[in-house]
Amino acid sequence: MKVNKRGIVAAGAIAIVSTLTLAGCSTGTSSDDTSGSDDSGKLVVWVDAERVDALQGAADAYQEKTGVKVELTGKSVDDMKDDFIQQVPTGKGPDIVMGAHDWLGELSTNGVVAPIELGDSSEDYLPVALQAATYDGTVYMLPYAVENIAVLRNADLVPAAATSFDDMLSKGTFVVEQGTEGNPYHLYPFQTAFGAPVFGTDDTGSYDSTDLQLGSEGGFAFADWLGAQGAAGVLNTDVDGEIAKQQFLDGTAAFWLTGPWNVGAATDAGINVAIDPIPSPTGETASPFAGVKGFFVSSESKNKVAANDFLVNYIGTEDVQLDLFKAGNILPALTAAADTAAADPIIAGFQAVGADAVPMPAIPAMGAVWEFWGVAEAAIINGEDPATTWQKLVDDVTAAIK
Repeated sequence: MKVNKRGIVAAGAIAIVSTLTLAGCSTGTSSDDTSGSDDSGKLVVWVDAERVDALQGAADAYQEKTGVKVELTGKSVDDMKDDFIQQVPTGKGPDIVMGAHDWLGELSTNGVVAPIELGDSSEDYLPVALQAATYDGTVYMLPYAVENIAVLRNADLVPAAATSFDDMLSKGTFVVEQGTEGNPYHLYPFQTAFGAPVFGTDDTGSYDSTDLQLGSEGGFAFADWLGAQGAAGVLNTDVDGEIAKQQFLDGTAAFWLTGPWNVGAATDAGINVAIDPIPSPTGETASPFAGVKGFFVSSESKNKVAANDFLVNYIGTEDVQLDLFKAGNILPALTAAADTAAADPIIAGFQAVGADAVPMPAIPAMGAVWEFWGVAEAAIINGEDPATTWQKLVDDVTAAIK
């Protein structure tokens, strides 16, 4: 495989790793739950069980080049974060863990992750991926995939993309998952079109929990718009994910706001799917959240140099990122790999929408937002006064994050 030589740890670091390998030859092996930090000749990597095979080639290549064994341990995504947080402080757990960027606030607060040095290779990643990998101005994650929602259009029912939200409604029925407690993740692009992000950002581009933007003029304008869409029946809290899917699959809806995880169901149903930008209700850009997947280094790993080297110079290569893409069909975070994957028009569509995406906030204060946000939106859609309900949302979140 082609090794990335632009990272901060190239030939010199490999020499250091080789030294670590020799020093670790006499140490014992560890179990799946024991950190590779106890064995300086090995890196223990926790990964999604479905992606072990995609990473085996990189693991083998790294061992052949440096002598450091990379032990890939497949784990359930549901357990990985909590197990990592619990085990790292005890000296157990892996050297590297695969996870989502919105874990970062919790991982950082618990002191279980170490910074990653990307060096010049930072220029090689999609901007939203690099932004998501950064917390308080420091990079803590090697990104490998970027995921965002977009509009799926039944091209047989509607041949051309909509130019605005109202234009979309004039062309066909629109459906989006909501549910009784709302779904602010799916509605966020429309909120941003009103100039109302959740939080502002500081000088480093990181989200600033002291700068809550929900209460801006744009936030209240968005609330009014929500109320109008609810009254018109465009947004409906009776529509959950399965209902939204079925309406698109059976041809009732021509437009479906959803993510790449639902494309397979649509194509399997024989629908001629096109991926469109999210039509704006205001004329301003409708920016969805981006969820970025990547790898973190344990703060307690004694093999941080090797871990950084493996991530930057092996996982951060086009070949490996494309292998991961084939395993999950999610847009790679490395620009070159993303451009290659975008030969598929479906992937290209999501990439185009993702160019306007913003990282889902990873700061701890976001938990307070999620607690109140969806319930408030659902109440407005169901006829509660927009201004009063939105103000209560702002007040509740403000009190919770103080």
